[in-house]
Amino acid sequence: MRIGIDGYNLAIPNGTGVATYGASLARVAAEMGHGVEAVFGIDPGRKPALRETLFFEQFGHGHKGHVGRKVRNSVIWWHLARRLIEIPLTDNVDRRGFGARWPAFDRLWTSSLLFEVAWARFTYLRQWTTVTMPNPPEVMHWTYPVPVRMAGSRNVYTLHDLVPLKLPHTTLDNKRYYHRLIEGCLRHGDHIATVSEASRNDILAMFGADPDKVTNTYQSSPLPESVAQSSAEEDRAMIESVFGLPAKGFYLFFGAADPKKNIGRVVDAYLASDSQRPLVVISSRDWGMDDASGGLGEGGTVYGRKVDRPIIQLKYLPRDMLFRLIRSARAVLFPSLYEGFGLPALEALQLGTPVISSNAASLPEVVGHGGLLVDPYETHEIADAIRAIDHDDELYEKLSQAGLSHAADFTNEAFAQRLQGMYARMGLAV
Repeated sequence: MRIGIDGYNLAIPNGTGVATYGASLARVAAEMGHGVEAVFGIDPGRKPALRETLFFEQFGHGHKGHVGRKVRNSVIWWHLARRLIEIPLTDNVDRRGFGARWPAFDRLWTSSLLFEVAWARFTYLRQWTTVTMPNPPEVMHWTYPVPVRMAGSRNVYTLHDLVPLKLPHTTLDNKRYYHRLIEGCLRHGDHIATVSEASRNDILAMFGADPDKVTNTYQSSPLPESVAQSSAEEDRAMIESVFGLPAKGFYLFFGAADPKKNIGRVVDAYLASDSQRPLVVISSRDWGMDDASGGLGEGGTVYGRKVDRPIIQLKYLPRDMLFRLIRSARAVLFPSLYEGFGLPALEALQLGTPVISSNAASLPEVVGHGGLLVDPYETHEIADAIRAIDHDDELYEKLSQAGLSHAADFTNEAFAQRLQGMYARMGLAV
């Protein structure tokens, strides 16, 4: 088949969990033998000879279009956004520097301001935007709930979670708008994909969705090629050289700075555990919530004071360097309040690093026996888990081996089998 995948999150420079999902979906679909085409909302300009250059200029900087233009009341833009144009994919632009952000798409389509216009149209008119293209793909995957559909395709919307409705105090979304958006995905979508049984159950319970129309495919998160080809010893030597951190001599937290990531309790628990191993905190995105970082301040301060144990704060790291850190850590701390899937947990398990994680939502499905599950609201439980892994090498090895085994349930091959089952339920010959 020909399969379309939106680039809404792929255009974000430092990546998101949804961007990882989209890139993995594209690669797995290609490995299944399907043709894979991308749909973006980037303005390529009017001159055909410059379209490829201008597209990748904006993609490289994370732009989804000239958002400064006034699209709120522009009927012209609402009309133009419906027509996709093809961007040539030649050797004129060197795309190697984009790394995992750019899967090997067979064809590339875009419509200037597509997503901005769609948001405005849905917000003010409560209308879905339908886009058209010559000979549309059999399946169009929207990897995020967006108010857009492709004419002539089976439209599949991936709903990763319902966090804005389950934990409304942890997000800045307009909850009425978000609820209408999910209702629209269920109404306009030919099928709904999700990434865990926990999320599927939420969708069925909160929206009364048809169970036959909602499929949990889980997902994969392949290792960067450079990490897959390196050894643990090579990675540990690099981490010690670059960061001065000993092998298995530190704990690692990584993820966006939003309240559901629970960073405040992570830091409190780490300090309460009395572990002498440093805590490394990597957070590349601040969602603007006042309490997102708990008491953690600049320079490793906590509640305004300098603590006596090292807390190392890093911003964005390239994906391959992040994975080397994960492989070298004693454990990844990920006791999130709620996750639709929980990529950090899977990424740790794939590298044999135990996880201290949450007993809530999807995380027990993803972690299995590869980590210690705690009540994410109980700081003392997180601290007890840190102490256990800190002092018990036998427990550490047991969790490490169990994690590697459990991660086999989330390979590209497993993802492909679940996708094939979903397409079959949609009546598509695959």
